[in-house]
Amino acid sequence: MQRLYFNIMEKKSNNTYDIIIVGAGPAGSAAGLYASRHGLKTLLVDKESFPRDKICGDALSGKSVAVLRELDLLEKTQNLPGAHIQSIVFSSPDHTSFHIDLTKTSLKNIPKGFVIRRKYFDAFLFNEAKKAVTTTLQNFTVTDLIIEEGFVRGVKGKEKSNNEEVRFHSNIVLGADGYKSIVARKIGLYEHDPKHWVVALRCYYKNVADLTDQIELHYVDEIIPGYFWIFPLENGYANVGIGMLHEYIKRQNVDLKKSLEETIASEYFRDRFKEAEPLEKPVGWNLPVGSKRRKSYANGLMLLGDAAGLIDPFTGEGIGNAMYSAKYAVQTVIEAQQANDYSEQFLSRFEDELWKAIGNELKVSTKLQKIGRSRFLLNLVINKAARNKEVNNIIAGMLANEVPRKRLANPLFYLKLLFS
Repeated sequence: MQRLYFNIMEKKSNNTYDIIIVGAGPAGSAAGLYASRHGLKTLLVDKESFPRDKICGDALSGKSVAVLRELDLLEKTQNLPGAHIQSIVFSSPDHTSFHIDLTKTSLKNIPKGFVIRRKYFDAFLFNEAKKAVTTTLQNFTVTDLIIEEGFVRGVKGKEKSNNEEVRFHSNIVLGADGYKSIVARKIGLYEHDPKHWVVALRCYYKNVADLTDQIELHYVDEIIPGYFWIFPLENGYANVGIGMLHEYIKRQNVDLKKSLEETIASEYFRDRFKEAEPLEKPVGWNLPVGSKRRKSYANGLMLLGDAAGLIDPFTGEGIGNAMYSAKYAVQTVIEAQQANDYSEQFLSRFEDELWKAIGNELKVSTKLQKIGRSRFLLNLVINKAARNKEVNNIIAGMLANEVPRKRLANPLFYLKLLFS
């Protein structure tokens, strides 16, 4: 009897962690890497095995670069197959375009970005986390949360190869499991709001003409309000796609696949795709955007990345904010551990601190997204940016989060943008 008790306690101890991270994409793996730096006993699980494809635009912004540098992973990232980005081009419905040269702007702190397939980037980041954290589990599907006395105390789940339920216990759970987050659903924090939700299509191509070291965002008549993108990849490949607010897709009964075909076949783009070959059928996914602040914490739980709805409303880029959320979440875990307080009142500081860091940028992106709903305003702003160096630098600064926050909070700032 005494031996049986020992075995039960030993098994429970082996399945008990300081922190459990559900989802091993950029948010989850970054959280694991930060947690390991603080000596936290960490379990990182994912329902898939790596490498795996993840439908995405594949762009890594300057914010992602900053976190990778902080994690001492930037040099390794630069060696992954992909494209190094030196500039951004925007074009308006009347086909005026302006370029932001990241190497020549008068702003000093704009880092270059990358476009790396998530198949490569996520596997790289997960393997780095795997070397650092206590335990990783692939092919493990979380089916429910363990809730005791109103607090999340762990997760339940199953491995693909075994139908037996397994339980893991922890002081805190981080839900980094994407826009369909089971963690958010089980705790009652999931919501689908078409006004703050973008639907996008991606298709990989080869032989798209005139690819350079720039990412392209085109606002075209076929998909207003939304945009068409062309992002270069490794070996002459390209990530091509479109995105549009779900609210407008429903209201206008838009067929995104047809819109993508019409855009590629339009007079402005057909020559670039004359020799191009799709490598797949267009595949879609959902992007809960940060034009709305959603509650991302509960007793014993925090949500990261797409599960928290942190995608940039203007550019659709979510990796940078996901990795930022990992950094702030782990810092909050350390503070909670020191205070022995995992209540939602205490954990609310995670969301407050995160939104102090990225909230103004998300507000600006939301304003720019609203400009993108008007053909007239798109033409006006992009034409001004093409002619006016100051307006060009303002938009570059907003994208790089280098415009002072006081200016962003001032309505006169936007009048200057529109009427300079």
